[in-house]
Amino acid sequence: MNFAAILWMVLMIGFIVVEAACPFHLVSIWFAIGSLVSMIVALLQGPMWLQITLFFVVSCSTLVLMLPLVKKVLRPKIVKTNVDAIVGTQGYVTAKVDNLTAEGQVKLGGMEWTARSTDGHPIEAGTLVKVDRIEGVKAFVSPVKVKEEVIL
Repeated sequence: MNFAAILWMVLMIGFIVVEAACPFHLVSIWFAIGSLVSMIVALLQGPMWLQITLFFVVSCSTLVLMLPLVKKVLRPKIVKTNVDAIVGTQGYVTAKVDNLTAEGQVKLGGMEWTARSTDGHPIEAGTLVKVDRIEGVKAFVSPVKVKEEVIL
C-alpha cells in the first residue's frame, strides 16, 4: 500500500473517531466519506491533486446534499403540552374579568382558569375570548371579534 492511501485511511479513521465521540451531531462524517473516496483513488494510483480535489468535492457534496435530510431527521418535533397548548385557544368568560378588582375566570378546554384582561379593559361573562399568554396560574385573555352575518 502506498503512503497516500495510508494517509487517507488514517484521516478516515480519525474522522470516524471524532464522529463517534459526538453522537447525533454529524460533525465529520462528510470528511470520512471524502477520505474514503480519496483512499480508493490513491489505491488506484491516482495523482495527489486528484485525491485532494476529490476529497474536498466529495466532502462538500455530501454535506450539501445530506444536511437538509439530516436536519429533518435529527430535529425533534416540538409538541405543545400543558400550558403551551393553551396559548391561542378560545374559551368563555365564566366570571367577569376585571383587572382593577383582580377578578375573573374563564373556561378553557373544560378547566376553569383565573383570568386577566390583556389590554386592561373589563370583559363581561359569556364573552368568547382568546388566550394571549399565561403567567403563573393566570390566563391573559382578549375578546374575540365575532363576525355578524347579515341576512337579506
